[in-house]
Amino acid sequence: MDVHALKFYVTRPHDCPYLPGRLAVDVVADPHAAIARERISELFGLGFRRSGMFVYRPECPGCQACVAARIPVAMFRASRAQRRCAARNADLVIERAVPAYTDEFFELYCRYLGVRHAGGGMDDPTPESFREFLCTPGVESEFLLFRDAGRLVCVAVTDVLDKGLSANYTFFDPDATARSLGTFAILTQIAHARRSGYDYVYLGYWIAEAEKMRYKSRFRPLELYRDGRWWVWPAGVVEPPVT
Repeated sequence: MDVHALKFYVTRPHDCPYLPGRLAVDVVADPHAAIARERISELFGLGFRRSGMFVYRPECPGCQACVAARIPVAMFRASRAQRRCAARNADLVIERAVPAYTDEFFELYCRYLGVRHAGGGMDDPTPESFREFLCTPGVESEFLLFRDAGRLVCVAVTDVLDKGLSANYTFFDPDATARSLGTFAILTQIAHARRSGYDYVYLGYWIAEAEKMRYKSRFRPLELYRDGRWWVWPAGVVEPPVT
């Protein structure tokens, strides 16, 4: 199926999940269509993102704050802080698993949301919402599990694309802040992509005004999708490329 043959829908305006006080509008690929991996990959190359069964791209009138971002893994060089993060977490055991619900995964997910996203609309999860969000049928995805002496401390939900990986969602032990597990999960996904011969790790949307999204700009070089093409934001350059 060519992406141009897909049906796309425009959502009603809704509260922006990233910037308070703003309304958002998304363009969503038909959620009832079976979209093969190569088509999802093509949509990601056009700045789309996946959340559960929905593949979408923000198209908010008068706002272009959400900018799709990806790391070109062959060019990436870890910063000194990122190398320290990797060394801090060298004791963790990393496993790969098929996306599934388990009580262990759900308990960690609930703890993470309760601390990191309290009051954000996701902090009252159920097993059903966990499955819908993170175990979507028909999508090629995997869980990267990080264990500290057998104890699960982080899960990185990773989509497999034709030429890259997508860091779909990560949840971790909110008490292990010193480990910087979110950063370490991305470093692990970059290493995984390199070993597998992939070109990119997609990070979703970078939003300069959203504090929780600024960490993405620490991975350089970073490519940003603007005006129908990807622009390189090189290491050492403070401001993103202007189109």
